[in-house]
Amino acid sequence: MRFMKNLNSLLFPSSLIALTAVITSCAPSPSTPGTQVTAPGTQVTGGGIVSISGAGASAPNSLYQRWFSDYRKVKPNVQVSYQSIGSGAGINQFLAQTVDFGATDDPIKEKDADKFPKERGKMIQVPTTGLFVVFAYNLQGVKSLKLSREAFCGIADGSIKTWNDPAIIKDNPGVTLPSTPVTFVFRSDGSGTTAIFTNHLTKACPNWKAGAGRSIEWPTGTGARGNEGVTASITQTTGGIGYVEFTYARENKLEMATLQNKAGEFIVPAPEAAAKAFDGEKPNEKFVISVPDPAGKGAYPIVSLTYILLYENYPAPKGSTLRELFTWALKDGKAAATELGFIPLPDSLVAEVKAKIDTIVEK
Repeated sequence: MRFMKNLNSLLFPSSLIALTAVITSCAPSPSTPGTQVTAPGTQVTGGGIVSISGAGASAPNSLYQRWFSDYRKVKPNVQVSYQSIGSGAGINQFLAQTVDFGATDDPIKEKDADKFPKERGKMIQVPTTGLFVVFAYNLQGVKSLKLSREAFCGIADGSIKTWNDPAIIKDNPGVTLPSTPVTFVFRSDGSGTTAIFTNHLTKACPNWKAGAGRSIEWPTGTGARGNEGVTASITQTTGGIGYVEFTYARENKLEMATLQNKAGEFIVPAPEAAAKAFDGEKPNEKFVISVPDPAGKGAYPIVSLTYILLYENYPAPKGSTLRELFTWALKDGKAAATELGFIPLPDSLVAEVKAKIDTIVEK
């Protein structure tokens, strides 16, 4: 499989559209009398309503809610309910067959894949979009902040305790940094965003000892659930800083730090810079692209693809509905992905993902 060498030019033929849409919920309406449940997460009424349920990663939640809401305009009989509960919980619900699809920012591990219910055929894992993680912060009067690798590593491991630490001051001439304590906010739930973030720390921070994964023992800070919870905690905490997916910080008007990348450049968090991290990268046979510390010039340093998990076997009409839904999302949903600040997959990869989705059958 070939991944386009110049992903940035493929993804951004023109400048990004600013975020203008208000994210709407697309939870299904309450069941009406006469509804017959045919399988977990799918309901078919006399009027032909098909209800699909999904759960998992919070990072792409705004995009998924937008897609599923927009799809109702295309197929009014399809109602999709997506729960933003974190990648770890989404994987667990998918393996327990309590939802029709799972979602994760962290590709499923062998120990989890071994629990896949064999009666559902083969497990299907495919990417839906690219995304990136930012350091969002709340520091009165500080609207521009550069964080070197030394600085953001020190914030994450707790060795930097106040905002006027010399490691922060040296890259921010002319910025008045207070003696306010640094309050680091991390994800307390099993999180693909945490996996993305800690995978980067293991590469960028020589003194990082806590490892990487969806859940780790943090050396410092306070926990919150979901990108939503981390965003809220930062908003409410003077001196707070934490890692969230870009769209959460932008939607909530949080300041975002400019980060030093592997090439030594300070990169403003933006979709164009995040896309450069994928330049020349090719997905493996499981559609996974891993770039924990991209080396490219101009590349934003903390990026990932995000994935959905599907069964190979579904009862009708669930299988055909999911095939059509995600085929539509990957093609007709590209404009929404760009508008919201995500990184749409290039056409070459979309074609391969669609071919994989087309292997879903109804039994």
